[in-house]
Amino acid sequence: MKKLFTILSTCLAALSLTGCFAAQQQASDTSQQGGMNGTMVLVIYIVAIVAFVYFLMIRPQRKQRQKQNELFSSMSIGDSVLTTSGFYGVIIDITEDTVIVEFGSNKNCRIPMQKAAIVQIEKPNQG
Repeated sequence: MKKLFTILSTCLAALSLTGCFAAQQQASDTSQQGGMNGTMVLVIYIVAIVAFVYFLMIRPQRKQRQKQNELFSSMSIGDSVLTTSGFYGVIIDITEDTVIVEFGSNKNCRIPMQKAAIVQIEKPNQG
């Protein structure tokens, strides 16, 4: 994530330098067409930066959220789950935003947790 912000700040610095050059070109060029070219270059850079941010930050986040929602909708009682803490357990109850997971084989360790704490689901073998 830090690398992404470094790249983004570098692009913004390049954009500001390009904006300065475009402003100098516009000031030195007295014709209307020369000023429009500098403005068009600036607009193209801004659109490129917005597209860059969309494809590297927003779009992957949406895909991850969609995948997580599909995972939660396929969750059912009796499924084996892996939590973000690395614990394996079995779902024994599901509510709207929480699940009760049973850990271990002694049936005494039942912990309610948020659905967001589940990263993987394994369906029991039916057959």
